[in-house]
Amino acid sequence: MSFFTALKLSFNNIMTKKGRTILTAFASNIGIIGIALILALSNGFDKKITEFEVNTMSEYPIIISQQSMQVNDETFADMRNNIKENIGASSANDEFPDISEVYPYDSQEDTFLHGNKLTAQYMDYIEDIDSSSISGISYTRAMNFNLSVKADGKVKTVNANNINFTELPKSLSGDGNLILENNYDIIAGRYPESKNDILLVVDKKNRIEESILEELGISIQEDAIDFEDLLGLEIKAILNDDYYKEYGEYFTANMDLETAYNNENSQTLKICGIIRIKEDSYLEILNEGIAYTPEFADYISENAAASKIVLKQKEVDYNVLTGEQIDLSTEQGQDTKEQLLSYLGSGGVPSMIMIYPKDFDSKEKVLEYLDNWNHNKDDSDMILYTDLAEIITTMSGSIMSAITIVLIAFSAISLLVSVIMIGIITYISVLERTKEIGVLRALGARKKDITRVFDAETFIVGLFSGGLGILIASILILPVNIIIESLTDLPNVAVINPLHAIFLVAISLTLTVIGGFIPAKMAAKKDPVVALRTE
Repeated sequence: MSFFTALKLSFNNIMTKKGRTILTAFASNIGIIGIALILALSNGFDKKITEFEVNTMSEYPIIISQQSMQVNDETFADMRNNIKENIGASSANDEFPDISEVYPYDSQEDTFLHGNKLTAQYMDYIEDIDSSSISGISYTRAMNFNLSVKADGKVKTVNANNINFTELPKSLSGDGNLILENNYDIIAGRYPESKNDILLVVDKKNRIEESILEELGISIQEDAIDFEDLLGLEIKAILNDDYYKEYGEYFTANMDLETAYNNENSQTLKICGIIRIKEDSYLEILNEGIAYTPEFADYISENAAASKIVLKQKEVDYNVLTGEQIDLSTEQGQDTKEQLLSYLGSGGVPSMIMIYPKDFDSKEKVLEYLDNWNHNKDDSDMILYTDLAEIITTMSGSIMSAITIVLIAFSAISLLVSVIMIGIITYISVLERTKEIGVLRALGARKKDITRVFDAETFIVGLFSGGLGILIASILILPVNIIIESLTDLPNVAVINPLHAIFLVAISLTLTVIGGFIPAKMAAKKDPVVALRTE
């Protein structure tokens, strides 16, 4: 008997009990429906994460700092495993051992801090990056800006840290400050047009910390301050030679702050605009406070490099402000002197660089450009960076994979039940068709032909069950997507991958055939004489 003949016999038999077959197929595909929905959600969330990375997170900055923490692949895998363990997706076999031994290990083997030597040469290399690939570059500088304001007729010093004095991103192309304009709205005034223009950054609710306003000399008498009262506010940046006075071998801050403030060399900074993060932006690159232009920072740094206090500090082995001795024979002492010179404004090398790619493809070009710097260099001379987008998406993907594993494991239990149920249904079919088995054997059917008849029946049921499961899952996806969108504002998250659908139908087919295998063998072993006499 050919398999096609066996299929035909089984199909004719199934058609005599359509209702029971449909119920059987429906009951046996509950596990398939569950797994199909889980895979659809997992597939959809993976696509959303990729879409989010391509459209939004590709603009997350690539960070280059003086200290870069590096984690190897093994440690990163441990981080992913920790996530799985926390949600019950897996457990470590080597944790909480019941033994009387202690294992020494070196925590620095897997994680280490790499010191990046951000030199003037490297800064030139960064400035030469392809401007068409990035929206902007921003720097964090460790220098003191000698800021002061006049409030109530008196001049007072302003601590740059207290007002979140932040440098605006720098555009290397002539098409405006894209990273700023793409992520911030100008809600009053205008964008900077000269080096001494500054911006006031407020939060999503137009708020700003009271301490920042107080540091700027603004008296808070009402619950709200009009934009016009803030636009045009002046801050003075006093140059080093006017701010520091030399006394023998040391320097001290000018006690006559009023004279320094009014000096014609002092740089007058004016608030020209007020900006706020865009409603649909995910990239909040500025803290609420005051933001200054890169051109202003370059001017202050160039002026400071030629100032008396910096030139003196370069010559001596002690702190010219405190008199504290600096041991230049040690690396720590050299670092201390470099930090002191940076504080005084010398060198122009920032403590941190943030590069903002234009899009996903551009980010790959930027990373390749940064990697080219490290070719043929010793480990100590390499400049390592941190890709925020990669870290976030990798960890998000790990969490989603772990959740998927847990849910599939639960749904797989119903597949086991389905296998047992198919076996029972096939056994009932064997009992119902005992006389038919006897007739077939009397006509010359072999034992394997009888097995093939019942295998063909389970094949048809399995194929129908898998197809029905995918169909029902596809229908259920519609309300699932509606519910998810109402809860998360993410449309059309659940999407069935065609390969997953084919795979699940194949699983349904395989499990059904396995479930019916033993009853089919039992049918084949029946004595034809006994089978013919069965009523």
